[in-house]
Amino acid sequence: MHVHVQSQNGEAKFWLEPTIELSQHYNLSPREINAALRLVQEYENDIRNAWRKHFLG
Repeated sequence: MHVHVQSQNGEAKFWLEPTIELSQHYNLSPREINAALRLVQEYENDIRNAWRKHFLG
């Protein structure tokens, strides 16, 4: 399970399992990566539910 985060400058992919972890990023500063990580952590349950609904029906 993973999520992609995009900004006008670039994007990042975070694994959600077994723990939230940066997988890769393109053209994001450390500050932007940290901001994205905080958002993923804050909305983890919503992201997981949306992922399950999308991929598992």
